[in-house]
Amino acid sequence: MSLLENIRVFVRVVEQDSMSAAGRLLRLSPAVVSHRIQSLEAHLGVRLLNRTTRRVQPTEQGLAFYQASLEVMAAVERAENVAAGVGGAPQGTLRVTTPLGFARRILAPLVPEFQELHPQVTLQLRLSEHIIDLLTESVDVAVRLAILSDSSLISRKVLDCERVLCAAPSYLSARGTPATPEDLLDHNCLLLRFPGSQQYRWTLQTGDGPRPVSVHGRFDADDGDVLTAWALQGQGIVLKPLWEVAEHLQSGALVPLLPDHPPEPAALSILYPHRRLLPARVKAFADFAVPRFAEEITRRLDGLSLAALQRTKPGASNKRRATRRGRG
Repeated sequence: MSLLENIRVFVRVVEQDSMSAAGRLLRLSPAVVSHRIQSLEAHLGVRLLNRTTRRVQPTEQGLAFYQASLEVMAAVERAENVAAGVGGAPQGTLRVTTPLGFARRILAPLVPEFQELHPQVTLQLRLSEHIIDLLTESVDVAVRLAILSDSSLISRKVLDCERVLCAAPSYLSARGTPATPEDLLDHNCLLLRFPGSQQYRWTLQTGDGPRPVSVHGRFDADDGDVLTAWALQGQGIVLKPLWEVAEHLQSGALVPLLPDHPPEPAALSILYPHRRLLPARVKAFADFAVPRFAEEITRRLDGLSLAALQRTKPGASNKRRATRRGRG
């Protein structure tokens, strides 16, 4: 059994405070994680971890070994990067985190093409709406659709994504159509909730600049697709990237709202840690993803834009669609 792999497992256990959490991160069973830790302790002749039913904590020797292990892992990574650069071909495991809905619609269909181009790269997707710390979670690349704050990460922007407020005609018939940003306070807003989420504050564009509105609602979830499903069922107002709900807007299943006060656009970006030697697999993924993501989103929009929506009043649009359905 590889000593280096046992050290890698130990580092993740300490960082996660849990063998089961470390196992999920490394795709190992808790039994395998426990066996690797025991093998490492037997090799070193010291106890590295104190175990309880709820968590594990490093012993004094374990904490010192953890600090030294970080240096070992950094040196190994540098060596791997040098070797990958010399060999030319990207290789190794690439861990990518991305929002659930984006992965389903955009990334997952492109994975076979990427793997065909780079057969020596093993791609692992971690799908979550949560903002994951790349360094502590051992993730190589993050795909994020957000208004980015200052970060120590390297960011490669794909494009700015227009966003839209929308609701089903049935909801608007029952609750009325908001005419101003303040009217949102009287509506059931469907919110994306998770630790660190800012979705309870919708920032709209006005003639006086960006205006945050602290919205609220009875429905929230940590999966954006659930919010879209609720909106389609007439449960409330949702804020979504335009490309994600384009088909529903074009069919009339959802109606755009507040066209004179659209939400601020969100940047679709690829982020990765700043490293002196960037792994070839990370660069290969970024070089592949930036143009392909932009192409796919543009295709999904099919010419639809907020400007086009502003030229169509929701009421008139619904009436025309109802007429067409009646004729059909």
